[in-house]
Amino acid sequence: MGDNLTRKILKEHLVSGELKTGQEIGMLIDQTLTQDATGTMAYLQLEALGIEQVKTELSVSYVDHNTLQNSFENADDHRYLQSVARRYGIYFSRPGNGICHQVHLERFGEPGKTLLGSDSHTPTAGGLGMLAMGAGGLDVAVAMAGEPFYLEMPRVVKVELKGNLPPWVGAKDVILELLRRLTVKGGLKTVFEYGGKGVKNLSVPQRATITNMGAELGATTSLFPSDDTTRRFLEAQGRKSSWMEMLPDDDASYDQVISLELDKLEPLIACPHSPDRVKTVHDLKGTDINQVALGSCTNSSYTDLMKAIKILKGRKIHPDINLVVAPGSRQVLEMLTRNGALADLINSGARLLETACGPCIGMGQAPPSGSASVRTFNRNFPGRSGTPDAGVYLAGPEVAAAAALQGAITDPRELDIQPPQVEEPPEYLRDDGMILAPLSPAEAKNVNIIRGPNIKPLPSFNPLPDTLEGEVLLKLEDNITTDHIIPGGSRVLPLRSNIPAISQYVFHQVDADFAARADNKDGGLVVGGENYGQGSSREHAALAPRYLGVKAVLARSFARIHQANLINFGILPLTLDSKDAYQSLESGDIIRVKNVLQGLEKGNLEIENQTKSRCFKVHLQLTSRQVEILRAGGLLNYVREKNR
Repeated sequence: MGDNLTRKILKEHLVSGELKTGQEIGMLIDQTLTQDATGTMAYLQLEALGIEQVKTELSVSYVDHNTLQNSFENADDHRYLQSVARRYGIYFSRPGNGICHQVHLERFGEPGKTLLGSDSHTPTAGGLGMLAMGAGGLDVAVAMAGEPFYLEMPRVVKVELKGNLPPWVGAKDVILELLRRLTVKGGLKTVFEYGGKGVKNLSVPQRATITNMGAELGATTSLFPSDDTTRRFLEAQGRKSSWMEMLPDDDASYDQVISLELDKLEPLIACPHSPDRVKTVHDLKGTDINQVALGSCTNSSYTDLMKAIKILKGRKIHPDINLVVAPGSRQVLEMLTRNGALADLINSGARLLETACGPCIGMGQAPPSGSASVRTFNRNFPGRSGTPDAGVYLAGPEVAAAAALQGAITDPRELDIQPPQVEEPPEYLRDDGMILAPLSPAEAKNVNIIRGPNIKPLPSFNPLPDTLEGEVLLKLEDNITTDHIIPGGSRVLPLRSNIPAISQYVFHQVDADFAARADNKDGGLVVGGENYGQGSSREHAALAPRYLGVKAVLARSFARIHQANLINFGILPLTLDSKDAYQSLESGDIIRVKNVLQGLEKGNLEIENQTKSRCFKVHLQLTSRQVEILRAGGLLNYVREKNR
């Protein structure tokens, strides 16, 4: 049998292990990206590794998350990031240049390359045929230092696309259909590789929308082949030399094949408060809303916004609707400005936001209390919008524009409007003036790194002891997200470079007293259900609990990136073997774990619930490398010791 596309790319980058499902592999990383919400900590960690220059082919530092400058913290972080980029040989995308994933797709992504990003939606670049994965900032820092990136060899599932999308149906509906079928847990330890005759009918921006939201399936990554469509996109971006054909072998094998007939899709929408609560738009038509938001790394491309603008052109938004629009990049905004579409958008009553993540990460534009918002975003977790009791619906630009006109969720097929037809431009406007290229190594040595008062030193952690004891500080349900653990928004995001300050917000949305309790109890343990830690790559959801003294998390199962982050910061990710064991644990129980170091080697530990006089076993799915990381007290300690 031949190789699928995933295996082809991995074979070219493999440095350790075998490409056997479930085994740990190490791979060379060609490119990295960071964004400012995770990047400040990632670069503090890079500095701690003691290298002179990054060792990747290309690394880019983007500023797109913390652009709402209510106080000095974000501006100080941006200045720090720019100076670090100059010092270590990193491209710097300035505030206002756009969302990292959109800009990377336009200006840097290359078929057949590997990309590691400190953002869970890094798989967006899979739309170009890159093997692009999200990871914690420390993993990205280590990759920039030239070390391999390690993960468990995933299953490879082929999504066989057939036919063509009907009018009023877009790429967002493709990924929403998969979420409806598979749920947010359906992609764990899986790569989704798109193929079939229907692939040629999807543009690169459409493909990127699909791979972007593969993160919501819990997937390791998603990718499309690099074909003539990819070539035309890169040529239009003035990057013809970056193109190479990347296709699976004709007889490629897969662990599973999912068939999806594009012709049979209809407009879909994800209901509050999870991306997999998907229904047809027709079933929800008439549902009142108060806000519509166009943008995010999922649907802010030139073609996405042009489709929405064609629907809005010559019409006014409903008087009860607040419509906000955030173009994905400066390129998109300038092209809309030059072709007159921006004037049509403003004339409709829309409010223009800067080219950044904005409302998607909770930085402004919170909807009214108790209201509903339709957004072309990728996540709708409770409170993520900034309004605790608001309901957020996720949809494509066609559905969002129709809702803005009607003041309610509307099936766009019932509008008295012709379906918008938007062709990709033969040439994109190209101006990289907002991207600062790296200095030469000789010049970089003289750069002074600028640190504001909010940037605190990295906390240091001791090696793992052989006995752990502590109280269960909190018990949680299934599908706890990193937003539950460390919320986003304008109050918390500016504290990403200040671990003592941000730690006070750990589990704040779930239990506002958690941080104080953890401090009073000298740390402890957390209990979770299935898919613990789904959502973003934010390593602060592991780092801040560790700072508070959390020693272990006991859960039914873990999301990939978060489990890696727990290990990276020396927190034991303990898997509960049975539902009964999970149900027996309660907040306040005193837990004791003996012979920890020996148990790591064996892959299981005995847990003693001293409060209930009960013992049970938990297991750890660890490689020998991960065992050593935990023994050392975290990845930073491990890498430093290894390189001495």
